[in-house]
Amino acid sequence: MATTETVTENKTVDQQEDAWSGGKEPFKASYGKLMMWYFLLSDAFTFAGFLISYGALRFSSPSWPVPDFVFSTAPFGIHDAPLIFVTIMSFLLIISSGTMVRAVQEGHRENVRGVVFWLLMTVLGGAGFLGCQAWEWNNLIAAEHMSVTTNPFGTHTVSGEYLEDENGEPYGPNKEREAFEEGESYLIHQHDGEWVQRQFVTEAGLVGEQQFGPKAFGALFFFITGFHGFHVLSGVAFLLIIAINAASGIYARRQNGHEMVEKIGLYWHFVDLVWVFVFLVFYLL
Repeated sequence: MATTETVTENKTVDQQEDAWSGGKEPFKASYGKLMMWYFLLSDAFTFAGFLISYGALRFSSPSWPVPDFVFSTAPFGIHDAPLIFVTIMSFLLIISSGTMVRAVQEGHRENVRGVVFWLLMTVLGGAGFLGCQAWEWNNLIAAEHMSVTTNPFGTHTVSGEYLEDENGEPYGPNKEREAFEEGESYLIHQHDGEWVQRQFVTEAGLVGEQQFGPKAFGALFFFITGFHGFHVLSGVAFLLIIAINAASGIYARRQNGHEMVEKIGLYWHFVDLVWVFVFLVFYLL
């Protein structure tokens, strides 16, 4: 009896020591992966706050830029092609997510060459996305004159006819005036360093002048897409560092299935997922 109690006590002591040893991984995930999940969760709340703020301002404003009109240009002189360019951007990011999956798979197989190759393919996809975003920003700032404080895009809140053409010159007596409907988009151009705000007459005979669009659009667009672009840029930098480390064999010597590649993969998939929501909010709604 005494022997049985002694054995039971020893087992209890061993179980207590094992419980505090820290050797067991919760949810069968390493400390590094758990910390990555915590970071991604907090980052998700940050992006959610930004996008909810955008939505609140978007649907409380009587006039808001129409995405098909704002994002209708592309390189090589392409115009009136709504969402074509941003679709190419999104395609590059989605493809890079696929190459990231391949890098993780090769890491589980301890295939160093495969890991490095697919990581570099992911880097190319991310760099291509950043290049497209740089062109889009340059076009909106330099060609369309949009900034965080000035938004030349807007929508009409009334129906009527313009009294002046797109250069700010009055229509001749025999020229047909351009008509517009409520809700249609417009763009205020900058001509010779000055903004051209066209005058119009409504169907009720009231004379008015084009007004700039809500300032919040430009500020939120550059801030949120820039914040996401910063995540992509950081991801590209980390991918390059991890690719160099993988090529040196440091992860292969650890014999843990290239866990570091899997952790950066979680981050990269998160960045791609966030872009889906940014794309929906800015380019489709």
